[in-house]
Amino acid sequence: MHIEFRGDDATVAFGGDFTFTDHVAFREAADRLFNTRDQALVIDLAGLEFIDSAGLGMLLIAREEASKAGRSLTLQRPQGQVARMFAVTKFDTLFTIVA
Repeated sequence: MHIEFRGDDATVAFGGDFTFTDHVAFREAADRLFNTRDQALVIDLAGLEFIDSAGLGMLLIAREEASKAGRSLTLQRPQGQVARMFAVTKFDTLFTIVA
């Protein structure tokens, strides 16, 4: 997985594949994301080509952390297989997803 922070670190973009093997990189990115002062956090998924169940689980963990901290977490621009996985798993009922 490729990770790129934008602006004041309240937006992070993921690219490539997001699988169990990315859990350490994801944890580091989530820590950096949650260390910002912004209330609105964004994960841009436009460059993400593949996500498995472990990747979905890690996004759920980030959602839970955001909720505990009273912050919003928005997922942006899921494409292809990622968008299909979100549809099948009903992630649109759990997250704010912006096309």
